[in-house]
Amino acid sequence: MDPVIAIVGRPNVGKSTFFNRVAGRKIAITEDRPGVTRDRITASCEWRGKPFTLIDTGGIELKSEDVMWQQIALQAQLAVETADVILFFTDAREGLNPSDEDVADYLRKSKKPVVLVVNKLDEYSPEKLFEFYALGLGEPFGVSAEHGRGIGDALDKAVEFFPKGEREEDDSLKIAVVGKPNAGKSSLVNRLLGEERAIVTDIAGTTRDAVDTRFVKGGKAYTIIDTAGIRRKRSVNDDVEYYSVLRAFDAIKRADVVLLVVDALEGLTEQDVRIIGMVHDEGKPSVIVMNKWDLVEKDTHTMEKFENDLKEDLKFMDYFKSVYISAKTGQRAEKVLSIAEEVYEHACFRIPTGALNDLLLDAVRVSEPPSYQGRRMKVYYASQVSVKPPLFVLQVNDDTLMHFSYERYLENVIRKAYDFSGTPIRIQVRNKKEKE
Repeated sequence: MDPVIAIVGRPNVGKSTFFNRVAGRKIAITEDRPGVTRDRITASCEWRGKPFTLIDTGGIELKSEDVMWQQIALQAQLAVETADVILFFTDAREGLNPSDEDVADYLRKSKKPVVLVVNKLDEYSPEKLFEFYALGLGEPFGVSAEHGRGIGDALDKAVEFFPKGEREEDDSLKIAVVGKPNAGKSSLVNRLLGEERAIVTDIAGTTRDAVDTRFVKGGKAYTIIDTAGIRRKRSVNDDVEYYSVLRAFDAIKRADVVLLVVDALEGLTEQDVRIIGMVHDEGKPSVIVMNKWDLVEKDTHTMEKFENDLKEDLKFMDYFKSVYISAKTGQRAEKVLSIAEEVYEHACFRIPTGALNDLLLDAVRVSEPPSYQGRRMKVYYASQVSVKPPLFVLQVNDDTLMHFSYERYLENVIRKAYDFSGTPIRIQVRNKKEKE
């Protein structure tokens, strides 16, 4: 694993601005009000040829009695435990603050290397740095994250503390957890990780950023990407909410497998169908996770009824895989990772070319391809050209003759012969001139 740098400090000292500057793209949500960054978010970065993972955290208010601030402080503390080096951010404009002293005391107890950063130093002024020596954390580095000044000096110091060792490739299975707000995504993440990693409260929208957490279970490596709840467009009228939704979309693109968490008490809603439709369009394998199953009144046919409802609502992706769990009690939650592994294996599966051609030529004999004005489509050859998702290319005489219903027929033939459950597959037709 790459070394880890965590950015910590009290609220609104410019941590996320620094994070975005170093990451080179707008990942953290930055806005001039405290509490905007709530969870830990990460980015893979490099400085002077040395790769590292940068973690942004919510502002620490260690003495706050507010439940949300206490949860945010817990996240920052977990980031500190994970990190190899801490960048402790303070604010030159406001000067030394009692909250800074509280955080400094905590960091000293962590025994981790700390680089003291005094941000918002728009013009270099050594006298503005003097008071921060009182924190007892060594030389303060004056920076302006907004204008990019002084960042290199702080990073130079941070990389000095990196542990020595070879860089390991990230071979983990990346799993994005998506769904509507309050469906239980963060509870599921915490259950899978076995720790209180994601903030869990009964306030809708608690998770705002897409958060990556790598862990190992059963000898296998995973990276869970927890995302903000995706609301309907007309509900997204706040800039912070808007960027959170974009982050969730980005998480789907980065993932190997997507878990759509559904509130079983509500059942699959129109918005859930929109979300999973987007996953389908991205070509990602997925699992429908029906959460809060412990709260559903059941009889012997309840699960069958739910499955039938899913088949009706998801006609466009009848390959779906589902699991019925309770993240709160742990009921069947252990199956989630194994099913995620299963659908990923299906997305990576290749059919041997000979077997594929035998299968599709038999299908063509059983049901002739479509024709138009006396001209019938002929299938000469088929091959699987890629995986994730599996893509099959058919060489034909006229690609304009392919009808979506016949394409669906061929897909069903493939799926009946080979298990591609949980993953979309794609079929393309390309013209090939007939030999005279």
